[in-house]
Amino acid sequence: LSYVWPSAEQKRQREFCAQEFPSLWESWVQSITEFGFAGSSTVACDAPQQAAELPSVVPAAARVVAIGDIHGDFQKAWRAFRLGGLIDERGRWSGGKTVCVQVGDVLDRGDQELQIFYFLERLQVEAEAAGGKLYVLNGNHETMNVATNHRYATPGAAVELMRWKQWRAFASSLREMCATCAQGGGAAAGVPPPSTAPAPLGVQGASDAQPGLYGGMHFERTAAWKPGSQLSRRFLAPHPITLQVGSSLFVHGGVLPAHVEYGLERINRETQSWLLEGNALRPPSFLRGSTAIVWARDFSAEDEARCDCTKLQAVLQSVPGASRMVVGHTIQEQGANAACGGQVVRVDVGLSRGCGDGAPQVVEILDDETVRRLREGAPPEVLVAAGDAAAQRGSSATRPGGASGGGWR
Repeated sequence: LSYVWPSAEQKRQREFCAQEFPSLWESWVQSITEFGFAGSSTVACDAPQQAAELPSVVPAAARVVAIGDIHGDFQKAWRAFRLGGLIDERGRWSGGKTVCVQVGDVLDRGDQELQIFYFLERLQVEAEAAGGKLYVLNGNHETMNVATNHRYATPGAAVELMRWKQWRAFASSLREMCATCAQGGGAAAGVPPPSTAPAPLGVQGASDAQPGLYGGMHFERTAAWKPGSQLSRRFLAPHPITLQVGSSLFVHGGVLPAHVEYGLERINRETQSWLLEGNALRPPSFLRGSTAIVWARDFSAEDEARCDCTKLQAVLQSVPGASRMVVGHTIQEQGANAACGGQVVRVDVGLSRGCGDGAPQVVEILDDETVRRLREGAPPEVLVAAGDAAAQRGSSATRPGGASGGGWR
């Protein structure tokens, strides 16, 4: 009879199960599985169906920190963020209102790609709550992987992806239990004990990287990172190709005249559409070839005589408000540096143990003028003094153009 004529309390319980519990259960499932895999959770960011419109230009900040290529090395990335005063000893955002730009190439050459993406995603949420910002760009290795070019992925990254898929399967099994609430049972009934869940990422070691595993995982990686996939939509689609912060134009490779003519906002928009929609594996033309915006090296040759400073000045003059470009992509053996009279700052120091194993260095831009290099155990070093880049931009005495340089990354 109670089922035919339920009491007010029974009605309330049924309404809770039908209307409120599913969303609470979903939030819990996402939290527990993400924490189990990556040690943190940003539930609100899980696989957005529609990424927000990408910024192309944002206002200057009192302090901007630029971090170069990371390439799957979580420990080195952590040290770089610590060096920049952006995180505390627990890995929480401590940068206040600082704006940080990481110039891309999180993927390839290292084993902790997804762990880094989860870390960066969490920091983005924490930075915004503190009045700061963390922007992450897409580099050539991101676009390569989306286009199914995985030749620089590591066996350890294949293991990490397998672990991620195990945790997603574990989450699916938990979601299925939500139906037991509406059927009158406890939603927790039948939940497998924690020991049946995949091992957390933090306890994985080099022994997990089985010889030859990557060859058998090629199609798994293709499915994971192809256009429209969950990982591409979540971790790549929200990231621009180029971003101007005050007078600093950030890009992974280099902005060339053809890119400006095509439109930097358009490049960001069309790249995001490619990542989200999954209509084609082949990337847009501005992401392909040696003159692509994520591949160009015209301004990153360590031998400054080979940097095309004339072309650089023309680009900066054609971008409203820009006085310098900040690039990654090409390892600087001398460390982070500036060239062309301070009009280009190069921040790829070969940080990852899979690609150079360089000591962490980051670049700091103060009040949109002074550019300093930060190194562990050393005082800040001025690369560009206030006014230098602006003065160089207004000068007609520029270095003759030269061929681009640097090894292939």
